[in-house]
Amino acid sequence: MNLDMDALLADAHTRIVVCCGSGGVGKTTTAAALALRAAEKHGRRTVVLTIDPARRLAQSMGLTELDNTPRKVESADGDLFAMMLDMKRTFDEVVLAHTDPKRAKEIFANPFYQAMSSTFAGTQEYMAMEKLGQLRATDEWDLIVVDTPPSRSALDFLDAPQRLARFLDGRMLRMLLAPARAGGRSVFNLVTASFGVMTKAFTKILGGQLLTDVSGFVTALDSMFGGFRERAEQTYKVLQARETAFLVVAAPEPDALREAAYFAGRLAEEKMPLAGLVLNRMHRLSVPDLSVERALAAAEKVDSPVTAEVLRVHADLSRRVARERRLADQFTAARPGVPVFEVPAQPEDVHDLDGLRRVVG
Repeated sequence: MNLDMDALLADAHTRIVVCCGSGGVGKTTTAAALALRAAEKHGRRTVVLTIDPARRLAQSMGLTELDNTPRKVESADGDLFAMMLDMKRTFDEVVLAHTDPKRAKEIFANPFYQAMSSTFAGTQEYMAMEKLGQLRATDEWDLIVVDTPPSRSALDFLDAPQRLARFLDGRMLRMLLAPARAGGRSVFNLVTASFGVMTKAFTKILGGQLLTDVSGFVTALDSMFGGFRERAEQTYKVLQARETAFLVVAAPEPDALREAAYFAGRLAEEKMPLAGLVLNRMHRLSVPDLSVERALAAAEKVDSPVTAEVLRVHADLSRRVARERRLADQFTAARPGVPVFEVPAQPEDVHDLDGLRRVVG
C-alpha cells in the first residue's frame, strides 16, 4: 500500500508531522524535504524543528545557523521556517514564563539547575515536548515538522516528560521541599529524628553541597511542579490526536528496518497515529528488463571493455535492487496496514533546496 505524501501534507487536519527512525537513514533530510514540500506546493506556513545536533538541516536550507527561534528560509518559495532545539534556552523560557523574575534569578543561579538544564538525562526530550507545545500554542503554524534524535532514543520524547515529571514530583524531592513549606527551615534542621536519619543517608550518598543545591532548586521551583506534568500530559494527548502524523524513516537495510519495526510497535502501543513508512534510498534500474544472467552473459561476449564493465555494474545493481525489494516486502507483509512512501537513492548528498525538492518530488 502506497502512502500519498502530498495528500498527507496538504490535509489541513494534519498540524504536526513527527519523523522518527534510526541514525544514518536520512531522517533530518526527510523532515526538511517534507517541510519544504508543504510550504512550496501546498501553501502551508510550516516550521521544521530538529532535535538532532547535526548542521545538515541549516546547510541544506541555505542558513548559516539554526537556533531556538524559527528562522525564515528566504530562498524557499513559501512560508518555510527552520529551528534547532536549544534545551537550556527552552528550559529557561519555561522558568521565565511560570515564575516571577526574582524566583527565576534564584533558579538560574542554582548549580543543580545549571547542570540539569544542560546535561540531565531526558531533559532534551522533555524540552522538545515543551518546544512543540509552545509552537502549537501560538497557533501561528499550519504545519510543524519534528525531526527526532537518532536510534531508539528517537522515541524517548514519548517517555521523557513522564520520567522528568516523576523526578520533579518524586518522593525524595517532595521531602526536600517539605521544610520550606513548613516555615522555611533548612533541610538540615528537621525536627523529627526519623527524617534526620534519612537526610544523613541522602547526604552521605549525594554529598552535602549537592543536596543543598537540590533543596534550593526544588524550593525555588515549587510553583512549577504541577505545570511540568500538566503540560507534558497535554502535549502527549496532542501526539495521540488526529492532528498528528508519525512517519517512521528507514533505509532498505536489515538493521534500519528492524528499528522501524520497533518504532511501529511502540507507536501502536502508545496509540500514536502512524501515517506510514518512508523508505529512503531505494535504488532503481534504468533498464529493468535486463536480468542479471543476461547482463553477465553479454559482458562475456562484447569486445568493448567499457561496455562489459557497464553490464557488470548493471548486474551488481540488479542484485542490490532485488535485495532491497525483498527486505521492503518482508516489512510490508508483516505490517500490511502501514502505507509506504519510497524515496529513490540520490546520485549525491543533499546539500541545497533543489536536492530537498528531489527527495519528495
